[in-house]
Amino acid sequence: QVQLVESGGGLVQPGGSLRLSCEGSGIIFSTYDMGWYRQTPGKQRELVARISSVSSTYYVSSVKGRFTISRDNAKNTVYLQMNSLKPEDTAVYYCYADLRVRTVQGQGTQVTVSS
Repeated sequence: QVQLVESGGGLVQPGGSLRLSCEGSGIIFSTYDMGWYRQTPGKQRELVARISSVSSTYYVSSVKGRFTISRDNAKNTVYLQMNSLKPEDTAVYYCYADLRVRTVQGQGTQVTVSS
């Protein structure tokens, strides 16, 4: 059974940093593209960043230069380093794995950026 478990969310002041982690199990982690979505109430889910199995990356324009996605295949973990956080980054962040035939996501972790 494929499972993804996120951690690292919380409350941070504008300009602060957080690092989200997502640990996977039940899959050969290194062979799949991974990424992070975010969701706020009343808004469409937004793809924030993704990293391919060969570590090529994509970022939505609003986070470029502030967020960095990375992966450690030995630890079955993907990370999202978030710097210079803004109130508009407030959302539930979900990790996902693109298994090609389907997508699996975690339970989400809340990130709140507020003074």
